[in-house]
Amino acid sequence: MVLRLGEIVARFGGEIVGTPRVLPAGRVGDTANSFDLSNIPIERVAPLETAGPGDISFLSNQKYRALLSHTRASAVIMAQPANAIGTDFINSNASVAGFAAIVTPQPYLYYARVAQWLSPPPNVIPGIHASAVVEGQVAASASIGPHVTIGAGVRIGEGVVIGANCSIGENVIIESATRLAPHVTIYAGCEIGARCIVHSGVVIGADGFGFARETEGAWVKIPQNGRVVIGDDVEIGANTTIDRGALGDTIVGNGVKLDNQIQIGHNVKIGTNTAIAGCVGVAGSASIGARCSIGGAAMIQGHLTLADDVVVTTGTLVTKSITRAGTYSGSSPFLAHADWLRNFSHLRHLDAMADKIRALEQRLLAMEKKS
Repeated sequence: MVLRLGEIVARFGGEIVGTPRVLPAGRVGDTANSFDLSNIPIERVAPLETAGPGDISFLSNQKYRALLSHTRASAVIMAQPANAIGTDFINSNASVAGFAAIVTPQPYLYYARVAQWLSPPPNVIPGIHASAVVEGQVAASASIGPHVTIGAGVRIGEGVVIGANCSIGENVIIESATRLAPHVTIYAGCEIGARCIVHSGVVIGADGFGFARETEGAWVKIPQNGRVVIGDDVEIGANTTIDRGALGDTIVGNGVKLDNQIQIGHNVKIGTNTAIAGCVGVAGSASIGARCSIGGAAMIQGHLTLADDVVVTTGTLVTKSITRAGTYSGSSPFLAHADWLRNFSHLRHLDAMADKIRALEQRLLAMEKKS
Protein backbone atom coordinates (compact mmCIF):
# COMPACT_ATOMS: atom_id res chain seq x y z
CA MET A 1 0.00 0.00 0.00
CA VAL A 2 1.23 3.50 -0.89
CA LEU A 3 -0.37 6.52 0.77
CA ARG A 4 0.19 10.23 0.27
CA LEU A 5 0.97 12.37 3.27
CA GLY A 6 -2.08 14.46 2.48
CA GLU A 7 -4.30 11.36 2.64
CA ILE A 8 -2.94 10.55 6.09
CA VAL A 9 -3.58 14.05 7.41
CA ALA A 10 -7.03 14.15 5.83
CA ARG A 11 -7.91 10.97 7.71
CA PHE A 12 -6.24 11.55 11.08
CA GLY A 13 -5.69 15.31 11.30
CA GLY A 14 -2.48 17.16 12.15
CA GLU A 15 -0.40 19.75 10.30
CA ILE A 16 2.33 19.10 7.72
CA VAL A 17 5.55 21.17 7.99
CA GLY A 18 9.15 20.78 6.79
CA THR A 19 11.10 20.12 3.61
CA PRO A 20 11.15 16.84 1.63
CA ARG A 21 14.45 15.23 0.73
CA VAL A 22 13.27 12.99 -2.11
CA LEU A 23 10.68 14.12 -4.65
CA PRO A 24 8.46 11.60 -6.46
CA ALA A 25 9.70 10.68 -9.90
CA GLY A 26 8.12 12.32 -12.89
CA ARG A 27 7.49 15.74 -11.36
CA VAL A 28 9.64 17.86 -13.71
CA GLY A 29 10.33 21.34 -12.45
CA ASP A 30 9.53 20.65 -8.80
CA THR A 31 11.99 21.78 -6.16
CA ALA A 32 12.10 21.03 -2.47
CA ASN A 33 10.71 24.49 -1.75
CA SER A 34 7.90 24.37 -4.29
CA PHE A 35 6.76 20.76 -3.98
CA ASP A 36 3.42 20.15 -2.25
CA LEU A 37 4.26 18.22 0.92
CA SER A 38 0.90 16.47 0.83
CA ASN A 39 2.09 14.52 -2.26
CA ILE A 40 4.96 12.76 -0.47
CA PRO A 41 4.45 8.99 -0.86
CA ILE A 42 4.47 6.80 2.27
CA GLU A 43 4.81 3.02 2.03
CA ARG A 44 5.99 1.82 5.44
CA VAL A 45 6.48 2.74 9.10
CA ALA A 46 10.03 2.49 10.49
CA PRO A 47 12.17 3.65 13.46
CA LEU A 48 13.95 6.99 13.13
CA GLU A 49 17.40 5.42 13.02
CA THR A 50 16.68 2.95 10.21
CA ALA A 51 13.98 4.73 8.19
CA GLY A 52 14.60 5.65 4.56
CA PRO A 53 12.74 7.30 1.68
CA GLY A 54 9.10 6.22 1.61
CA ASP A 55 9.09 5.55 5.37
CA ILE A 56 7.20 7.42 8.06
CA SER A 57 8.55 7.42 11.60
CA PHE A 58 7.54 9.05 14.88
CA LEU A 59 9.03 10.89 17.86
CA SER A 60 7.10 10.58 21.12
CA ASN A 61 9.96 10.30 23.63
CA GLN A 62 12.07 13.46 23.73
CA LYS A 63 15.25 11.58 24.64
CA TYR A 64 15.42 10.51 20.98
CA ARG A 65 15.30 14.07 19.61
CA ALA A 66 18.91 13.90 18.49
CA LEU A 67 17.95 11.28 15.90
CA LEU A 68 15.94 13.87 13.99
CA SER A 69 19.04 15.46 12.50
CA HIS A 70 20.16 12.11 11.03
CA THR A 71 16.96 10.31 10.04
CA ARG A 72 16.33 9.57 6.38
CA ALA A 73 12.58 9.13 6.84
CA SER A 74 10.34 10.90 4.35
CA ALA A 75 8.08 12.01 7.20
CA VAL A 76 8.12 12.07 10.99
CA ILE A 77 5.10 12.23 13.30
CA MET A 78 5.90 14.66 16.13
CA ALA A 79 4.27 16.39 19.07
CA GLN A 80 2.85 19.88 18.92
CA PRO A 81 5.60 22.36 19.93
CA ALA A 82 5.03 23.98 23.31
CA ASN A 83 6.39 27.34 22.15
CA ALA A 84 8.15 29.18 19.32
CA ILE A 85 11.49 27.58 20.24
CA GLY A 86 9.91 24.16 19.71
CA THR A 87 8.58 25.23 16.32
CA ASP A 88 12.03 26.46 15.29
CA PHE A 89 13.49 23.13 16.44
CA ILE A 90 11.12 21.15 14.20
CA ASN A 91 11.63 23.42 11.21
CA SER A 92 15.42 23.46 11.52
CA ASN A 93 15.71 19.68 11.82
CA ALA A 94 13.24 19.10 9.02
CA SER A 95 15.26 21.38 6.77
CA VAL A 96 18.63 19.83 7.65
CA ALA A 97 17.54 16.18 7.51
CA GLY A 98 15.07 16.80 4.71
CA PHE A 99 11.84 15.29 6.06
CA ALA A 100 8.27 16.47 6.37
CA ALA A 101 6.75 16.49 9.85
CA ILE A 102 3.16 15.75 10.83
CA VAL A 103 2.59 17.78 13.98
CA THR A 104 -0.02 16.28 16.32
CA PRO A 105 -0.69 16.30 20.08
CA GLN A 106 -0.37 12.50 20.44
CA PRO A 107 2.32 11.20 18.06
CA TYR A 108 2.39 7.63 19.40
CA LEU A 109 -1.36 7.22 19.00
CA TYR A 110 -1.16 8.81 15.55
CA TYR A 111 1.63 6.40 14.59
CA ALA A 112 -0.49 3.44 15.73
CA ARG A 113 -3.35 4.52 13.48
CA VAL A 114 -1.09 5.07 10.48
CA ALA A 115 0.59 1.69 11.07
CA GLN A 116 -2.80 -0.02 11.12
CA TRP A 117 -3.74 1.62 7.84
CA LEU A 118 -0.47 0.62 6.16
CA SER A 119 -0.51 -2.92 7.60
CA PRO A 120 -4.05 -4.27 7.40
CA PRO A 121 -4.64 -7.90 8.46
CA PRO A 122 -4.54 -10.50 5.69
CA ASN A 123 -7.71 -10.94 3.71
CA VAL A 124 -9.99 -13.73 4.86
CA ILE A 125 -10.11 -16.62 2.39
CA PRO A 126 -13.45 -18.30 3.10
CA GLY A 127 -13.68 -22.05 3.30
CA ILE A 128 -13.20 -25.10 5.50
CA HIS A 129 -10.03 -27.15 5.09
CA ALA A 130 -10.59 -30.76 4.12
CA SER A 131 -8.86 -32.02 7.29
CA ALA A 132 -11.06 -29.97 9.66
CA VAL A 133 -13.75 -31.72 11.71
CA VAL A 134 -16.79 -29.45 11.94
CA GLU A 135 -20.01 -30.29 13.79
CA GLY A 136 -21.22 -26.77 14.53
CA GLN A 137 -22.51 -23.91 12.39
CA VAL A 138 -19.89 -21.96 10.40
CA ALA A 139 -20.65 -18.80 8.41
CA ALA A 140 -19.92 -19.07 4.69
CA SER A 141 -17.42 -16.17 4.89
CA ALA A 142 -15.38 -17.78 7.71
CA SER A 143 -12.00 -19.48 7.20
CA ILE A 144 -11.31 -22.77 9.00
CA GLY A 145 -7.71 -24.03 8.84
CA PRO A 146 -6.17 -27.50 8.75
CA HIS A 147 -6.88 -30.01 11.53
CA VAL A 148 -9.33 -27.73 13.34
CA THR A 149 -11.99 -29.41 15.47
CA ILE A 150 -15.31 -27.64 16.04
CA GLY A 151 -17.80 -29.26 18.38
CA ALA A 152 -21.57 -29.60 18.22
CA GLY A 153 -23.64 -26.51 18.86
CA VAL A 154 -20.80 -24.11 17.98
CA ARG A 155 -21.64 -20.89 16.13
CA ILE A 156 -18.86 -19.26 14.08
CA GLY A 157 -19.69 -15.75 12.79
CA GLU A 158 -19.01 -13.94 9.53
CA GLY A 159 -15.38 -13.40 8.56
CA VAL A 160 -13.99 -15.39 11.49
CA VAL A 161 -10.55 -16.98 10.99
CA ILE A 162 -9.69 -20.19 12.87
CA GLY A 163 -6.02 -21.12 12.50
CA ALA A 164 -4.58 -24.59 12.12
CA ASN A 165 -4.95 -27.10 14.96
CA CYS A 166 -7.39 -25.04 16.99
CA SER A 167 -9.85 -26.91 19.20
CA ILE A 168 -13.31 -25.37 19.71
CA GLY A 169 -15.49 -27.13 22.28
CA GLU A 170 -19.22 -27.69 22.18
CA ASN A 171 -21.64 -24.73 22.23
CA VAL A 172 -18.91 -22.09 21.83
CA ILE A 173 -19.90 -18.79 20.19
CA ILE A 174 -17.36 -16.76 18.21
CA GLU A 175 -18.67 -13.49 16.79
CA SER A 176 -17.81 -11.85 13.46
CA ALA A 177 -14.29 -10.89 12.30
CA THR A 178 -12.52 -12.53 15.25
CA ARG A 179 -9.20 -14.23 14.44
CA LEU A 180 -7.68 -17.21 16.22
CA ALA A 181 -4.04 -18.00 15.54
CA PRO A 182 -2.98 -21.66 15.30
CA HIS A 183 -3.13 -23.90 18.40
CA VAL A 184 -5.81 -22.05 20.37
CA THR A 185 -8.08 -24.08 22.65
CA ILE A 186 -11.53 -22.91 23.65
CA TYR A 187 -13.43 -25.13 26.06
CA ALA A 188 -17.16 -25.81 25.85
CA GLY A 189 -19.73 -23.08 26.38
CA CYS A 190 -17.43 -20.06 26.18
CA GLU A 191 -18.23 -16.93 24.19
CA ILE A 192 -15.87 -14.62 22.27
CA GLY A 193 -17.06 -11.29 20.88
CA ALA A 194 -16.47 -9.58 17.55
CA ARG A 195 -13.13 -8.39 16.13
CA CYS A 196 -11.03 -10.15 18.77
CA ILE A 197 -7.47 -11.39 18.21
CA VAL A 198 -6.41 -14.56 20.04
CA HIS A 199 -2.77 -15.61 19.71
CA SER A 200 -1.22 -19.07 19.67
CA GLY A 201 -1.25 -21.20 22.78
CA VAL A 202 -4.17 -19.41 24.44
CA VAL A 203 -6.48 -21.60 26.51
CA ILE A 204 -9.92 -20.21 27.28
CA GLY A 205 -12.27 -21.97 29.66
CA ALA A 206 -10.08 -24.51 31.41
CA ASP A 207 -11.18 -25.40 34.94
CA GLY A 208 -10.44 -22.85 37.62
CA PHE A 209 -8.27 -23.83 40.57
CA GLY A 210 -11.06 -24.83 42.97
CA PHE A 211 -10.47 -27.42 45.69
CA ALA A 212 -11.71 -28.04 49.22
CA ARG A 213 -9.32 -29.63 51.70
CA GLU A 214 -10.23 -32.64 53.81
CA THR A 215 -9.11 -33.00 57.40
CA GLU A 216 -6.54 -35.60 56.38
CA GLY A 217 -5.00 -33.15 53.91
CA ALA A 218 -6.41 -34.47 50.64
CA TRP A 219 -8.03 -32.10 48.15
CA VAL A 220 -11.58 -32.45 46.81
CA LYS A 221 -12.20 -30.90 43.38
CA ILE A 222 -15.00 -28.31 43.08
CA PRO A 223 -16.73 -28.60 39.68
CA GLN A 224 -16.22 -25.53 37.53
CA ASN A 225 -19.60 -25.02 35.89
CA GLY A 226 -19.35 -21.42 34.69
CA ARG A 227 -18.07 -20.04 31.39
CA VAL A 228 -15.65 -17.47 30.03
CA VAL A 229 -17.39 -14.57 28.30
CA ILE A 230 -15.13 -12.25 26.28
CA GLY A 231 -16.36 -8.95 24.84
CA ASP A 232 -15.67 -7.23 21.52
CA ASP A 233 -12.27 -5.91 20.35
CA VAL A 234 -10.28 -7.93 22.88
CA GLU A 235 -6.71 -9.08 22.18
CA ILE A 236 -5.22 -12.03 24.08
CA GLY A 237 -1.47 -12.69 23.90
CA ALA A 238 0.29 -15.99 23.35
CA ASN A 239 0.03 -18.68 26.05
CA THR A 240 -2.36 -16.68 28.21
CA THR A 241 -4.94 -18.73 30.11
CA ILE A 242 -8.40 -17.62 31.23
CA ASP A 243 -10.21 -20.03 33.55
CA ARG A 244 -13.94 -20.66 33.48
CA GLY A 245 -16.04 -19.66 36.47
CA ALA A 246 -16.90 -22.05 39.27
CA LEU A 247 -20.57 -21.02 39.41
CA GLY A 248 -20.90 -17.70 37.59
CA ASP A 249 -18.82 -16.62 34.59
CA THR A 250 -15.36 -15.18 34.12
CA ILE A 251 -15.91 -11.88 32.30
CA VAL A 252 -13.46 -9.97 30.06
CA GLY A 253 -14.95 -6.63 28.96
CA ASN A 254 -14.89 -4.89 25.60
CA GLY A 255 -11.55 -3.51 24.43
CA VAL A 256 -9.42 -5.35 27.01
CA LYS A 257 -5.81 -6.05 25.96
CA LEU A 258 -3.98 -8.99 27.55
CA ASP A 259 -0.28 -9.61 26.96
CA ASN A 260 1.49 -12.99 26.75
CA GLN A 261 1.62 -15.55 29.57
CA ILE A 262 -1.06 -14.06 31.81
CA GLN A 263 -3.12 -16.19 34.20
CA ILE A 264 -6.71 -15.08 34.78
CA GLY A 265 -8.39 -17.12 37.53
CA HIS A 266 -11.98 -18.29 37.77
CA ASN A 267 -14.78 -15.74 38.21
CA VAL A 268 -12.46 -12.78 37.56
CA LYS A 269 -14.10 -9.66 36.12
CA ILE A 270 -12.06 -7.28 33.93
CA GLY A 271 -13.58 -3.93 32.97
CA THR A 272 -13.63 -2.31 29.55
CA ASN A 273 -10.41 -1.03 27.96
CA THR A 274 -8.14 -2.37 30.70
CA ALA A 275 -4.61 -3.42 29.64
CA ILE A 276 -2.57 -6.09 31.44
CA ALA A 277 1.12 -6.73 30.66
CA GLY A 278 2.92 -10.07 30.53
CA CYS A 279 3.28 -12.58 33.37
CA VAL A 280 0.57 -11.02 35.54
CA GLY A 281 -1.42 -13.35 37.77
CA VAL A 282 -4.98 -12.51 38.77
CA ALA A 283 -6.40 -14.87 41.38
CA GLY A 284 -9.98 -16.07 41.44
CA SER A 285 -12.94 -13.74 41.96
CA ALA A 286 -10.87 -10.55 41.70
CA SER A 287 -12.67 -7.65 40.01
CA ILE A 288 -10.63 -5.16 37.98
CA GLY A 289 -12.26 -1.91 36.89
CA ALA A 290 -12.40 -0.15 33.55
CA ARG A 291 -9.39 1.58 31.94
CA CYS A 292 -6.89 0.07 34.39
CA SER A 293 -3.24 -0.64 33.52
CA ILE A 294 -1.48 -3.56 35.21
CA GLY A 295 2.31 -3.73 34.82
CA GLY A 296 4.24 -6.88 34.01
CA ALA A 297 4.63 -9.57 36.70
CA ALA A 298 2.20 -7.85 39.06
CA MET A 299 0.15 -10.17 41.26
CA ILE A 300 -3.44 -9.53 42.31
CA GLN A 301 -4.84 -11.67 45.09
CA GLY A 302 -8.28 -13.19 44.91
CA HIS A 303 -11.59 -11.65 45.97
CA LEU A 304 -10.22 -8.09 45.68
CA THR A 305 -11.70 -5.12 43.84
CA LEU A 306 -9.74 -2.53 41.84
CA ALA A 307 -11.54 0.71 41.03
CA ASP A 308 -11.70 2.21 37.55
CA ASP A 309 -8.56 4.00 36.25
CA VAL A 310 -6.10 2.26 38.56
CA VAL A 311 -2.45 1.84 37.48
CA VAL A 312 -0.52 -1.01 39.13
CA THR A 313 3.19 -0.78 38.40
CA THR A 314 5.49 -3.64 37.40
CA GLY A 315 6.05 -6.33 40.01
CA THR A 316 3.56 -4.93 42.50
CA LEU A 317 1.77 -7.33 44.86
CA VAL A 318 -1.83 -6.22 45.46
CA THR A 319 -3.08 -7.70 48.74
CA LYS A 320 -6.14 -5.57 49.41
CA SER A 321 -8.81 -3.78 47.41
CA ILE A 322 -8.04 -0.43 45.76
CA THR A 323 -11.01 1.89 46.00
CA ARG A 324 -9.66 5.05 44.34
CA ALA A 325 -8.12 5.79 40.96
CA GLY A 326 -4.36 6.38 40.95
CA THR A 327 -0.98 4.69 40.62
CA TYR A 328 0.04 2.00 43.11
CA SER A 329 3.44 0.32 43.69
CA GLY A 330 5.11 -1.91 46.20
CA SER A 331 6.46 -5.32 47.12
CA SER A 332 7.91 -7.05 50.16
CA PRO A 333 10.83 -9.44 50.68
CA PHE A 334 10.01 -13.08 51.32
CA LEU A 335 9.79 -13.85 55.04
CA ALA A 336 8.23 -16.34 57.41
CA HIS A 337 4.59 -15.30 57.53
CA ALA A 338 4.61 -14.29 61.21
CA ASP A 339 7.74 -12.16 60.68
CA TRP A 340 6.23 -10.57 57.59
CA LEU A 341 3.02 -9.67 59.48
CA ARG A 342 5.01 -8.11 62.32
CA ASN A 343 7.22 -6.07 59.99
CA PHE A 344 4.31 -4.99 57.83
CA SER A 345 2.42 -3.74 60.90
CA HIS A 346 5.37 -1.43 61.58
CA LEU A 347 5.46 -0.24 57.98
CA ARG A 348 1.83 0.82 58.19
CA HIS A 349 2.70 3.20 61.04
CA LEU A 350 5.95 4.68 59.71
CA ASP A 351 4.53 8.22 59.44
CA ALA A 352 3.30 8.16 63.03
CA MET A 353 6.63 6.74 64.21
CA ALA A 354 8.51 9.47 62.32
CA ASP A 355 6.36 12.13 64.02
CA LYS A 356 7.13 10.64 67.44
CA ILE A 357 10.86 10.55 66.69
CA ARG A 358 10.82 14.21 65.61
CA ALA A 359 8.98 15.12 68.81
CA LEU A 360 11.54 13.23 70.92
CA GLU A 361 14.40 14.95 69.10
CA GLN A 362 12.88 18.35 69.84
CA ARG A 363 12.48 17.46 73.53
CA LEU A 364 16.07 16.25 73.75
CA LEU A 365 17.29 19.43 72.07
CA ALA A 366 15.30 21.54 74.52
CA MET A 367 16.74 19.58 77.48
CA GLU A 368 20.28 20.07 76.16
CA LYS A 369 19.77 23.82 75.89
CA LYS A 370 18.52 23.97 79.48
CA SER A 371 21.54 22.07 80.75
